[in-house]
Amino acid sequence: MHDFYWFKLYVACNAGLVTLLACNVSRLRMREQVPNGDGGKLVLKKAIRAHANGVEHATIFGLLVLALSVVTLPPGALATLVCGFSLARLAHAWGMLGPQFNARRAGAGLTFVLELVAVALLLAYGVM
Repeated sequence: MHDFYWFKLYVACNAGLVTLLACNVSRLRMREQVPNGDGGKLVLKKAIRAHANGVEHATIFGLLVLALSVVTLPPGALATLVCGFSLARLAHAWGMLGPQFNARRAGAGLTFVLELVAVALLLAYGVM
């Protein structure tokens, strides 16, 4: 029987982050009185991109974590991937929404590295 603990934790953390980013977009739409698009408002444009970027990466990485759970990747490796990715996405969102460009850069870099590591692990464990 498979243990999906790390997958469930991944979904909870990253769904929570993406939902908070969506709430931020809605909050800014109300404050800036912009019903559609970004209205030319930089703060809204940043919020929309932070949310969209989170959705883009969280979805594909979630599928990778699910597949790695199914092929029974060791729990320590799953824990490292899930925790590292979740922290990377937090840093990236923080960096996108504010002036902390280095947080954005570090978050994006770690996101890409962990995605590639997860793909390599899936190829290694999934073909056995």
